[in-house]
Amino acid sequence: MTAYLLRRTAFLVVSLFLAAVGLAGGLAAGFATRWLDDTLSALLDILIAFPTMLLAMLVTAAREASLGSAIIAIGLAMSAVVARLTRVLVKRVLAQDFITASRTPGTSWPRIIVEHVLPNIWPTLSVNLALQFGLAVPAEASLSYLGLGAPPPNASWGRMLQKAQASVFIAPACASSTCCGSFGRPAR
Repeated sequence: MTAYLLRRTAFLVVSLFLAAVGLAGGLAAGFATRWLDDTLSALLDILIAFPTMLLAMLVTAAREASLGSAIIAIGLAMSAVVARLTRVLVKRVLAQDFITASRTPGTSWPRIIVEHVLPNIWPTLSVNLALQFGLAVPAEASLSYLGLGAPPPNASWGRMLQKAQASVFIAPACASSTCCGSFGRPAR
């Protein structure tokens, strides 16, 4: 039960980390001047073009192989997609007339962000965050399979697959759970 809660908490932390980094980067790029926006967009394009698992493996290998480094690696690798989407959504909302109307009486930018920008980008952003959360699960399993994820006392799909890989050659028929359920009988 503890390993399940740790794994669930780790994925929640990954999601919150990538949401915070991506949202902050996207808001900064959305409100930036033209040359800063172009620079941030180019950096985001480079991060998106770089394979997510390779970036996560590099970050995890540079640090120690632990759950914390896997969280940071996956969060950083996936936050570029969130930041790019946030930037596009913020630019679209800032071009609307209601932003100009709320800016006219002297409303501050932080208040415009909280009252107008975030509520308008949240539905699309929440769907993307849910998709990124779903992609974080196999990414963590891949890192754990390579030995770069959570240390052995913690449960991980990747480590379970790594340990079960040897038994595939010994009992290939039992590699499939449906095959074991259909033909396997307990010894009497």
